[in-house]
Amino acid sequence: MTHYLLRGALAGAAGTTALNTVTYLDMALRARPASTTPETTVQKVEELTGTPLAEDSQEEANRRSGIGPLLGIATGVVAGALYGAARSRWPGLPVPLLAVAAGAAANLGSTAPMTALGVTDPREWSAESWISDLVPHLAFGLATALAYESTDDTA
Repeated sequence: MTHYLLRGALAGAAGTTALNTVTYLDMALRARPASTTPETTVQKVEELTGTPLAEDSQEEANRRSGIGPLLGIATGVVAGALYGAARSRWPGLPVPLLAVAAGAAANLGSTAPMTALGVTDPREWSAESWISDLVPHLAFGLATALAYESTDDTA
């Protein structure tokens, strides 16, 4: 099982690269700003734990801008590991179904904590916001599935 988890984690890293690529391409094409929700999530955790990241406000902001995206990378790697676990447990499941499930897992893994912390509320998102969020996560799922399936499970 460990082998499948490792393959999945590596595939999740590839999926995260695809998600980031689609997101940054969207930002470039539509001239839209980057989301501030990752940094706001880190700030909410700081507030809840009473643990500031630094004494200086600029240092705090800089650390948040690094930690926020790292949380996204971790979410992608974990979602990829879940893909590997699912593939190991249910080898007959169709790959397209698993790809969509991987994208949904990555989306849920990032959106659920932000919703729980009060950073965002998906019920209030516009259709454009949903598309901006779902398309990169579908790219994540597809890239994760392709990366996982293209590796040899006997290695």
